[in-house]
Parts: sequence; structure tokens; C-alpha cells
Amino acid sequence: MASMSRRLTLTGLALVAAGGAFWMMRRQSGKAEAEALYAAPLPAPKGALRVYHLGHSLVGRDMPAMLAQLAGAGHHYDSQLGWGTSLKEHWEPDLPINGFDQENAHPRFRPATEAITSGTYDAVVLTEMVELRDAIKYHDSARYLGEWAKLAYAANPSARIYLYETWHHINDPEGWQNRIRGDLDALWRERVVYPALAQSGAPIHLIPAGQVMAAFVRAVETRGGVEGINGVDDLFAISDDGSRDTIHVNDLGAYLVALTHYAVLYHRDPSGLPYQLQRADGSTADAPSAEAAALMQQVVWDVVRSMPDSGVAG
Repeated sequence: MASMSRRLTLTGLALVAAGGAFWMMRRQSGKAEAEALYAAPLPAPKGALRVYHLGHSLVGRDMPAMLAQLAGAGHHYDSQLGWGTSLKEHWEPDLPINGFDQENAHPRFRPATEAITSGTYDAVVLTEMVELRDAIKYHDSARYLGEWAKLAYAANPSARIYLYETWHHINDPEGWQNRIRGDLDALWRERVVYPALAQSGAPIHLIPAGQVMAAFVRAVETRGGVEGINGVDDLFAISDDGSRDTIHVNDLGAYLVALTHYAVLYHRDPSGLPYQLQRADGSTADAPSAEAAALMQQVVWDVVRSMPDSGVAG
């Protein structure tokens, strides 16, 4: 009995080792492909884009609506959203999408598989759930990013495919800035994008919204605040009970994220863009001050151009 138990233990260890070796090979392969892919920037688009957003409340309704206003005439978008929904839950038909009916009760909803297989979008923006560590561990983020990317690439090889890098709870015990800084390579790239590249063969670029938010907060703190914004809390919503929401942005945060999408998708410096916009329902969004908007626009362009995986020339 002891001998059998030992054999089973050794077998289990061998399987773990083999799985680890497979993961390492997949990640290394994807890294080599990423280095080749990001060695040259993408060409800037020549006109207005049709964009599809797949995700959850960190996409929301207002941010894509703000992006459309920034982009101007001709920009079109559709989406499928849920509550904290992973790429796996969007992909697997037998898995529920929490909040599906509520989040997609608007004119911009289009079912994800139908939309992406239509091949009619110039850009497909894919969003993973947070906590990202849980998404990787329990929802196989790399695999399902690869599945969606492969689907989009097969339908339209000219479409740009993006992973939207989000952020963490601002009260994360490891530190909000620390998580954003450390997770870019350790999780977003090495555990999600690189393996997905290796699996799918589809080009996947990054919309670095988390990096932009962290850089903007650092810039604000360096200046001792700007008009209307003194720190990270001022980018996040107030919950119904009056407490600070630690993950969902307010209108100012949504504007910053929309600027980031604009810079990446259109390869344009957002400096001078309007900052008094409307929400998706047509109501007037809370606007940043002129000083804050100018700093947001500057930080967005600096960050986006500094990251080859955005696809934007430095």
C-alpha cells in the first residue's frame, strides 16, 4: 500500500513537472513571437473605425460612448458586457454571464460570437475579469484570450485585436501602484498575452489603461494635485452607500480610459481633444478641469508611445 501511494505521489509530481515544463515552453514561445510582433509599430488607421468591446463593467457603457465622441464622425461601436465576466464565461455557451440582461439592455449590444465572426469590425477589444490572478488560475485567461483572438483573426485578418489592460482595487493590500507596476510583465504579458499569441497565431496588442491610470496618479501627486483631482480616489465612483468604490471609475476615470483607447486605436496624440462629454444615456458627464484634462492627455500619449505592445510608434 505504501509502495502504491509512493508511486502515485511520484506520478503526480511528474505530471506537475511536465505541466510546468509545457507552460514554460508555451510562454517562451509566445515571448519570442511577441518580440517579433512588436518590433515594428502598426500603421496608423486612415479613417474612422468600427470597434467591438467584449468585457464587463470596467468597459461599461459610458467609456465607449466617450471614445466615440473623441473619435468623431464615422466611429461605430458595439459591445457585449456582464458583471465581472471572464473571457471564458463569454466564450462557453453553458456558463452563465451574470448581469447579462441588465448590462446589455441598450442599442449598442450585439452578441459577441455573431459580432466577431461577422468580420465587420476594424478593432476587437477584449477584456479579462479582475482579480487577474483568479482569472488566470480559475478561468484559463491565456487560452480564452487566444480563442477570441483566433476567432477574430479568422473572420477578418485585417482587424486589430487588443487586450484591454485594466487595474486592481485601489485598496489592494499589496498596493495599487505596486500591483499595476508588477503585474504588467508577470501576469498580463507572461501569463496571458504571450501564451495566447503562441496558441492563436493571431496578433494581439495591448491597451495599457492600468499603466496610464497609475502614471497619471503619480503625475498628479508629483504636482501636489491638479484642479479637481488630488489622488487616485478622485478617479473612482461613490457607491450607493456613500463609500468609495474601489474598482469602478467615475466620469473622470472613464474619460482617462477613453483617451487611452483613442490614442491606441487611432495612433493620435489626444492633446487638445474635448473634455466636456456626454454619458451613453445622453446626460452630461462630470468633466475634468482644463488643467486635469491637459495632464491626462499628455500622460496618455507618453505612456502609449513608450510601450511597443500598444502598436503605436514611439
